[in-house]
Amino acid sequence: MFPSGANLLLRCQPVAMTDEGGNRSAMILTLTETERQIALAISVAVGLCGLVLAAAGNQDTMEIHGWLILAIAAICAIIVIRGIWGPEPPKSRLQSYYDEPIKAGIIASMAWAVVAMFVGVWVAALLAFPDLTFDSAWASFGRLRPVHTSGVIFGFGGNALIATSLHVVQRTSRARLPDQLSAWFVLVGYNLFCILAASGYLLGVTQSKEYAEAEWYADIWLVIVWVTYFILYIRTLARRKEPHIYVANWYFMAFILVVAILHIINNLAIPVSLGHAKSYTIWSGVQDAMVQWWYGHNAVAFFLTAGFLGMLYYYLPIRAQRPIFSYRLSILSFWGITFFYMWAGSHHLHYTALPHWVQTLGMTFSVMLLVPSWASAGNALLTLNGAWHRVRDDATLRFMMVAAVFYGISTFEGSFLAIRPVNSLSHYTDWTVGHVHAGALGWVALITFGSLYTLVPSLWKREAMYSPALVEWHFWLSLAGTLVYIFAMWNSGIIQGLMWRTYTEEGTLAYSFLDSLRAMYPYYIARTLGGLLFLIGAVIGAYNMWRTIRAASAQAPFEGDVPLQAATAAGRA
Repeated sequence: MFPSGANLLLRCQPVAMTDEGGNRSAMILTLTETERQIALAISVAVGLCGLVLAAAGNQDTMEIHGWLILAIAAICAIIVIRGIWGPEPPKSRLQSYYDEPIKAGIIASMAWAVVAMFVGVWVAALLAFPDLTFDSAWASFGRLRPVHTSGVIFGFGGNALIATSLHVVQRTSRARLPDQLSAWFVLVGYNLFCILAASGYLLGVTQSKEYAEAEWYADIWLVIVWVTYFILYIRTLARRKEPHIYVANWYFMAFILVVAILHIINNLAIPVSLGHAKSYTIWSGVQDAMVQWWYGHNAVAFFLTAGFLGMLYYYLPIRAQRPIFSYRLSILSFWGITFFYMWAGSHHLHYTALPHWVQTLGMTFSVMLLVPSWASAGNALLTLNGAWHRVRDDATLRFMMVAAVFYGISTFEGSFLAIRPVNSLSHYTDWTVGHVHAGALGWVALITFGSLYTLVPSLWKREAMYSPALVEWHFWLSLAGTLVYIFAMWNSGIIQGLMWRTYTEEGTLAYSFLDSLRAMYPYYIARTLGGLLFLIGAVIGAYNMWRTIRAASAQAPFEGDVPLQAATAAGRA
């Protein structure tokens, strides 16, 4: 069983294929006539919901979101109407994978990356130069920060996960998506949620829950989209021509399923009225804190870890041209991560009103998490045995290698910070910020960039990226920005923690909060510089991908992969 899974990627060899549907004038022409009619009906229904929200939210910020939903639904309806009477897609489409929504997801991911990282640099600069709010409420730290965090996590990371998961499940299953419309509904619907969330934060609409700030009507919409995503993924797996479900798909399934459970439970709330954006959670007191950090830490576990490990286990072997070092170890790591992570969230609540035994339970499982986490990081690095010359010469593979290193570093740091005595020093300090960005920049962003650099030339049928030199620049800027950022925050956080716990001989605090704030000033400037370097790298990456997409097709016939039945037919021909 396991050896067959380990060699699955190597068995899926490229076979000649043609561009699906030829030169199409619009995305809508890839849908069947029935799917176009359903798409139009969905657009109208969503538009009507937006109109109802706008009418019900008279004089409330919900009214703005209602008109925004109506406008986006109208745009979608116009796109559908323009192509609704076009020709049916050819039957030959069934002989190739459906990659159009994957392409759109990549473009959306990079767009969100540039915007959200720009806001992140702005937010970092606010800590050193507070006048950058320009005396505007929407530009305050409290409103811009969730735009940055949700934009990077859900906009950049979420779109990348949707795109890569739909690519991986088709290739490892050797089966096309079961229909064309569902993937578009998931992608457009998910980005509608991201737009509602980000615009709401600027307007002051927030639940004040970390990584879950969006209000009740946006949360309900995300549930609908996410359930559709899960069903689409399962339907594709059910059509697979490969008997084995490759390990990357297990990580993606865990990501989709657990995120749905976390989102629903953490966002159970009662709105003030159906005409107001404001709502109140059904959880109260310490239970609210526990549910929030059960959600918050498992969002890190299954959104920012499991999903991106799915990327790692597919694109790293593909790029290195080596099978996974140990397929058995990848399976053991999956079940270890899935089980241990569920219990670790309470380590965010050390020294609070949470029962002491619950804090200890979270600390214990957090330390135990180091085993499956390092198993995954080690498995990735050992996969590169015999391929280190490629790491030296290929910046794309280097992105993935360094991502695996940062994954190992950040998971060790996370287990270390969860230990109660260590947490007494680190909690509420910038050390936590440095830890988060070691994972977000060093692990999540780098594995995403490496995966997209692998995927873009393949999907758009190019020999390689437009400029390998720009990929190199992107890599070194990203690495430099990450190191500057996290070292600044590590130093800042440790100094903060030590200053806050230093007492005079009389038993009073030796330093005021303002004293610690003055000590942070140079580190906040360094933090902004590190973020700026990373942002410049992301802009270079986006430009390189844009030029790759626009570049002339290679003269040589493109070799691509196709579903199993088409591959067999091509081989017989």
